[in-house]
Amino acid sequence: MNGHPHPPTAARRAPPSPIGRGKERRSRERVRATALLLTTLLLSACAHQVDAGVSHAAGTPGFWWGLWHGFIFPWAWIGSLFSDDIAVYAVPNSGGWYDFGFFCGITVLGGGSFFGSKRRRR
Repeated sequence: MNGHPHPPTAARRAPPSPIGRGKERRSRERVRATALLLTTLLLSACAHQVDAGVSHAAGTPGFWWGLWHGFIFPWAWIGSLFSDDIAVYAVPNSGGWYDFGFFCGITVLGGGSFFGSKRRRR
């Protein structure tokens, strides 16, 4: 061939820049996070609460009981594995306010938001 080590049709390419790799990785992570969020929203749109699970009678667990049940969730879950008399969620309850209290109990009192906010030391 005319003395060149590579055929003339082969184009020499520079190695990929390490700077561009970080942008590509962040872009892929954003696409994955967006896809996960959209999938979660799609699945949650299918959820509904059974009317028999909501009661407005006096003494029905509301926000404060939901907060307490969210806080003791880890221990109640372990107990529910060994006993059918222990439940992690009260049914019937007052509906949205009980759910909000349960969520707050798990995330705030249970340490969910606290442990995720700590900075890692290098």
